[in-house]
Amino acid sequence: MVTDLAAAEALERVRTAGADFVYLQFTDILGSVKGVTIPTSRLERAFQEGVWFDGSSVEGWARVAESDLYLRPDPASLALFTWEDPPAARFICDLSLPSGEGFSGDPRQALKRVLAEAADAGYEYRTAAEFEFFLLVDEQTVPLDLARGLEPSDAESYYSMPTDRPLRLIHEVAKTLEQCGFEVAATHHEVAPGQHEIDLAEHEALRAADAIATLKIALRAYARREKLMATFMPKPLAGLSGSGLHLQQALFDRETGRNAFYEPDATYHLSDAGRAFVAGQLAHARGMCALMAPLVNSYKRLTGGGEAPALIDWARINRGALIRVPELGLEGQRMMVELRSPDPSCNPYLALAAALKAGLEGIAAGADLPEPIEERPDEDAEEAEHGADPLPQTLGEAIEELEWDPVVRAALGQSIYDRFLAAKEQEWAAYRNHISLWEIESYLQRA
Repeated sequence: MVTDLAAAEALERVRTAGADFVYLQFTDILGSVKGVTIPTSRLERAFQEGVWFDGSSVEGWARVAESDLYLRPDPASLALFTWEDPPAARFICDLSLPSGEGFSGDPRQALKRVLAEAADAGYEYRTAAEFEFFLLVDEQTVPLDLARGLEPSDAESYYSMPTDRPLRLIHEVAKTLEQCGFEVAATHHEVAPGQHEIDLAEHEALRAADAIATLKIALRAYARREKLMATFMPKPLAGLSGSGLHLQQALFDRETGRNAFYEPDATYHLSDAGRAFVAGQLAHARGMCALMAPLVNSYKRLTGGGEAPALIDWARINRGALIRVPELGLEGQRMMVELRSPDPSCNPYLALAAALKAGLEGIAAGADLPEPIEERPDEDAEEAEHGADPLPQTLGEAIEELEWDPVVRAALGQSIYDRFLAAKEQEWAAYRNHISLWEIESYLQRA
């Protein structure tokens, strides 16, 4: 019998909903959502003992010595996937070794460790997210012609009303997230054809990462139903805007519940803690970049113009800055710091762990924050004229910066760092060795 009250209540909810199956979900080091399915009849045992799986078969977890891993479902993460009939239950899991000790390669536990550091310092870390993505014509419906390019699902633009299929999809995804306990603040069409945004409201950071992982699953499931393809590739279409995952962040005082970034009499209403937090993230922006923008393709967004950040700067109005501290509305509790380098391909647990660790490091060091840079330079301007260093321009450069940053490495822990680094070095080497169609077309006849 389950003795933990939260687990018992979750078990009762699953049975009452009539779910036949339970998905035990986790996120691997590279950010892919994985899972094991069990019948509902095995859920009580899963709460008591965990569920075994072979971790050596998951990308990024190749050490055979730690192949025996256990999924430990988090009762608070229960969601009912209503796109299935009958609905299926879903729990997000922590990973452990057979001894019961937490698995050091689990991204969710990496975030928990840094959140515990924030708690020890007296803070709760809360985040909201603007999640951008593309809906494309499904490659299974229309044969994918890479030479021709991908086909957006619509020809609409910024804030246009989505057409029938995307509109149905987004409404269903929003309703599903609400049913899972994640509040959706808004949705709208983005700048490019086929590009959309779903804004997740503020949650405690672990819940926020869980919400992003759940959103990815729901988008892909409903896209298949509408014969569309949802992609989280940062820059799937040349010449059009890329997709970002903008993170709004705040620290709250654990004793008073007040926003620790807000100071009514300070310049920009940004407290000393808020200024040092932003300064810490600027100081470690290059080291964090491989986690925020983890694909070769990510750097075609970051260096591709538009409103994507390319320099290490902060601003209040400049929407191309790496970090924005938007002007306040009526309520100081809404003081948030927006980090704009992440894209939707990132692992949200690792991205938030690194962002928080960098900010806390800034607070601990009393880091000084330079003045904001509100004017975005021309694309041909030198970084020195702008007064800001550039972000890495390739994944290879970002990998090097990660290797040199002890604070970001500490956020990951040695196990995750080693495996993430090895996987990304392999990816970068494969890209460098690949001969693209563009190279053949450009050079075959004249080189």
